[in-house]
Formats: sequence, structure tokens, C-alpha cells
Amino acid sequence: MKKYLLACALTLSVSTHANAEGWFDSIKSLVGLSDSTEEVKKSAEVTKAETTVTNATQALSSFDVAGLVGSVSEKLNVSNDQAEGGMASLLNFAKGNLGSTDYTELAKSLPGVDSLLSKVPDVSGASSEGLGGLLSKASDYSDSLKAINTVKQQFEALGLKPEMITQYINQAQSYLDTDQGKQAKDLLMKGLSAFAG
Repeated sequence: MKKYLLACALTLSVSTHANAEGWFDSIKSLVGLSDSTEEVKKSAEVTKAETTVTNATQALSSFDVAGLVGSVSEKLNVSNDQAEGGMASLLNFAKGNLGSTDYTELAKSLPGVDSLLSKVPDVSGASSEGLGGLLSKASDYSDSLKAINTVKQQFEALGLKPEMITQYINQAQSYLDTDQGKQAKDLLMKGLSAFAG
């Protein structure tokens, strides 16, 4: 009982010399429960900062060809295979129109470009009838027309209408329209300039 009274007296004397928050901390300290609020706050701030850095790192690492293909598939309502094949066709076309230095920069700024090129549809046995046949004949006299005709045939081989080429290009521009994607966007559009206008 004397110990209890002594503890109460000590508590009262501490409370007259400290404000409300300090008094509570003093009691906790006296009892041995001193868990510093500042340490808890600092720990929470560190955790929050680590989460922010992790999220930023994930955002950077998810900016790649897979993200581009996913965006095309979702926004244009096409299958993943059609999105891969169509983007592969356009990237292959761009590669043929960019110098090796520009293409290397494109591949660096948009990870996964080289691996996607394996998804370019094979159109070596494509038919040359109708309007496609006329374009095919005209392409005998122009490398640029020949490359454009090949992309058109590749889209058709994927079950896509040639008109979708422009939609793919627009979606790629939209996906790359960020600070991180600016260089890739500029280089891609340089490589696809034959489709502009």
C-alpha cells in the first residue's frame, strides 16, 4: 500500500511540472513502456518513402513493349497475339527506316523491342490480287511502297483490316506520350513517317 501511495505522489509531482503530453510520456517512461512517438513517426515516414520509391521503380520497369502491347490490346479491343503481331510489324518497319544508332536508342528507351520482332507475321506466300495486287505491282518500283505493302499484308494475316495500322500508331503514340516515353515516341514516329499524313 505504501508503494502504491508513493507511486501516486510521484505521479502527481511529475504532472505539475509537465504538460499533458509530456506527463503521459513521463508515466510511460516510469513504468518502462517508453515507446517514443517520434521513433514510431520516423519509422512510418521511412516506410512511406520506401513504398514511394518502390512504386516509382515498378512504374519505370513496367514501361516497356509488354506495356505497349497490353495497351494496344485493351484500347483497340484486339487479341494479345494481334497486338503483338501488329506492333511487331510497325516496329520492324520503323527499324528498316531508322539508322542503326536511332534504332539502338529506340530499343534502349523501350525495353523488349528486339524480342517482339520475332512476332512479325510471315507473309512470304501472300496473295497479290485486287487492290493489294496493284499495290504489290507498284511496290516493285519503290522500296517504301514495298515496305508499306508488307505491313498491310502482315495486318491482314493477323485478321486485321489495313485501316487499323493508323489506330495502332495512334495508340502507340498515346502510350509513349509521357516524359519517360518521349524519346521512344520521337524515334518511333521518325521510323513510321511514311504512314504520316
